[in-house]
Amino acid sequence: MPNRPRTQIFLASTLYGTATLAAALDADRFPAAGRRLLLLSNNAANPETTASLDTMPGFAQLRGRFDRVLSWNETIRPFHPGGWSPRPDDVPLWERYLRMLWDLGDDRIELVVESIQVNPALALAQLFPEAPVDVYADGLMSYGPTRNKLDPLVGTRINRLLHLDLVPGLTPLLLTEFGVPAETVPTGAFTKVLAELAEDADGLPDLGGLPDGGALLLGQYLSALSILTPEEEEELHVRMVRGAVERGHREIVFKPHPSAPARWSRLLEREAEKLEISLTVLDRPVLAEVLYRRMRPALVVGCFSTALLTASAFYGLPVARTGTGLLLERLTPYQNSNRVPVTIVDALVPDLDERNTRRTGTPESITGLVTAVGYAMQHQIYPQLRPAAERYLAAHLDPYTRRYFKRRRLTALALPGAIPSQLSFIPRNAAVRRVARRARAVQRRLKKRAAFG
Repeated sequence: MPNRPRTQIFLASTLYGTATLAAALDADRFPAAGRRLLLLSNNAANPETTASLDTMPGFAQLRGRFDRVLSWNETIRPFHPGGWSPRPDDVPLWERYLRMLWDLGDDRIELVVESIQVNPALALAQLFPEAPVDVYADGLMSYGPTRNKLDPLVGTRINRLLHLDLVPGLTPLLLTEFGVPAETVPTGAFTKVLAELAEDADGLPDLGGLPDGGALLLGQYLSALSILTPEEEEELHVRMVRGAVERGHREIVFKPHPSAPARWSRLLEREAEKLEISLTVLDRPVLAEVLYRRMRPALVVGCFSTALLTASAFYGLPVARTGTGLLLERLTPYQNSNRVPVTIVDALVPDLDERNTRRTGTPESITGLVTAVGYAMQHQIYPQLRPAAERYLAAHLDPYTRRYFKRRRLTALALPGAIPSQLSFIPRNAAVRRVARRARAVQRRLKKRAAFG
């Protein structure tokens, strides 16, 4: 039935992502369709106690781009969106159920999802096995490798990757193993959508009293990801305040992560009293980009938030980062999907505490670094990147750039920089490799004997 109606289903879990979709629609990045459905997923650890996306300030401004809004949480209740996927034998049953529940009939379905490597996006793609897929990225992770080896039955259905041009000159690595082309969402369309949100006086919380030209600090709640301890993250926020004050700022706005505990804000308030500065804690949900337009900060400080790059690339605001060096050490395993975002911010954004700190490169020259890190993270998925990684490491690895690589990882992959140059022949020597394999085999046998007495 070639003339079946076309229905597009857009999956979103954040206001920032929904704004990205709205900008892509405004820029005609999607073909015409009979219906456009927005499927909302609340991926919070406890979605029952977390505000749904459609209740957030500014959502009403985006709602009009879609014909209907659906809830993925309600659809699969009582399961959690991040932990549920269909059993293969149940897929036909689930597809029939969703077509009935969402009144899809026999429409041709097209999917537009984020984070295709994990649920709920992966589950949705599995439930409509004949639907073509577009992936959109609303952050820096699109520049890194695909975090898991994707099922070819899904990967080969992906037509393109839509992304914001956060790092001009850098092409996303995500999904290139399937030859998926990257396509930028026009910056002008995105900032126009954000302007709509900033001007929504009825939907936004009262932002009166925010200082014009103050310093804006962005919290991320990294302890929830087990990257930092709560105490370390509290200290990170305190360092943000102290660093902003050392740069001469006396009016500071702190935007905590919505899920962060309230006691963190109280600690900052005590620090502000000690430093005799004005501190405003913005505990109402609002996008950082809305604040850029409302208060036009003189400085934006964060750890590795995507909002640092939108501030710099889209609004021309001064930015500074702190804590990225510690995160580069702490991220485990090396394949952690946050590694490329942390690397990009560390390389491109000045350190808050060092006025003239060295940076690895410009947006145009960072391609080699990201390629090398991406290969080291997922060498099995991207074997074709090895020559480029070897060239970068041979030419640029020094005491500063070594922070982006682990010697143990370089050794495991026999990459330049793994061992001292005078011993560099070892990984290429077949006889030495055979001896090493035999030694490891003997070691394993001895361990087994010891375990069984």
